[in-house]
Formats: sequence, structure tokens, C-alpha cells
Amino acid sequence: MFAVVDIAGFQEKVSIGDTLLVPTLDTEEGKSVTFEKVLLLAKSDTDVTVGMPYVAGAAVEVKVLSHGRDDKIRVYKMRRRKRYRRTHGHKQGHTEIEVVKIKTSGGIAAAKKDPVAKKEAAKKEEKK
Repeated sequence: MFAVVDIAGFQEKVSIGDTLLVPTLDTEEGKSVTFEKVLLLAKSDTDVTVGMPYVAGAAVEVKVLSHGRDDKIRVYKMRRRKRYRRTHGHKQGHTEIEVVKIKTSGGIAAAKKDPVAKKEAAKKEEKK
């Protein structure tokens, strides 16, 4: 089972037990966070639900493991023949999270029934 979740503006493919580095979340270490913006939910290769834009009733629960900062990125500016040189550094913050649960609801079965009924109705009309 996996899900595609919108976390701080980035789409991440997650499964239970995965650890991810995401942009800094305003949550203490050890606390749980629930993300309800699930874009896609797959129980198996054939049982896939795509949200319009989100899957109703689905959520992903994660546990915050730690906060940290990435390696420093150096930005160097220079204008030739003008004696102009500037070096600027930046460290982006991140949060390490672990996926604990992927919650689903009964909406998956209902979403699957409608397309099948429409296909059968279309096939019957073509035969007449």
C-alpha cells in the first residue's frame, strides 16, 4: 500500500515505515502529524484511487523524528574587471519524519463502483 501526499507544497510517495526529509515543520520532535491532502491512494496494483484533487477521507499519519539543516550552499557573485566579489551561504532547514499509518475510508469502494456501472451501461447501448 502506498499514497501520494502533499507535504508543504511537495508531492511525496509514501508507504508505512518510510522515513523522509521534508521542509521544516513547526512541530516538536516525537509528536505526530496528520496530512489529509492525499492525492493518490493505492492498496494494490489494481486498486488505485485518484483524488479530484484529494481523496476523500484518506489521511497519512507521521511521527516527527528530528529537525536539522542541510549542507551549506555557497552562492558566489563576481563582476569581471570591477573588483566586485561576494560570497553568500545558505543552509535550508528540514524535518525527518516516519510514516506510521495510512488511513482510508469507505470512499474507495464507492469510487470504484461508479466507473464499472458506466462502462456496463455503455456496452449494453452499443449492442442494441
